[in-house]
Parts: sequence; C-alpha cells; structure tokens
Amino acid sequence: GMRDLVERIVKALVDQPEAVEITEIQGNHAHVIELSVAKEDLGKVIGKGGAHASAIRTLLAAASGKENKRYILEIIEH
Repeated sequence: GMRDLVERIVKALVDQPEAVEITEIQGNHAHVIELSVAKEDLGKVIGKGGAHASAIRTLLAAASGKENKRYILEIIEH
C-alpha cells in the first residue's frame, strides 16, 4: 500500500534506514502518513527547497487517485 511505497522511497534517500518509522492514521476522509526519520536525515527527505517531500506527496496523490482517498504526509524528526 501507500505506507510501503513511502517506506521504500524514504529508505532509499536516507543514511539511517533503520531509523525510519512510518505510521498510517486512517481517518474518514484522509489518511495521514507520519514519517519519522533521524534528525541528520531530515534534510535528505525534505530535499532542496522541499523538492523530495513534494515529489513524495505528488506520488501519493497520483497513486491514491483510484482509491478516492486523500493522503497527507507529515514529516517528523526524532
């Protein structure tokens, strides 16, 4: 699902893939995907000018189109 998609992309971007934690919170109209990464990897996930985070959000929107669900990506540092 979407959680696995985000996990594969993020683990490929970071230096500490073992520190990646993803929680999916299912709501009535939207699903929130909470992504937690090591502090040192935060910049890699967000990307220059937010480019990586935007790209991941775009993929989520594109992939969820047929499901009629909205996915919200929240990036948290730990």
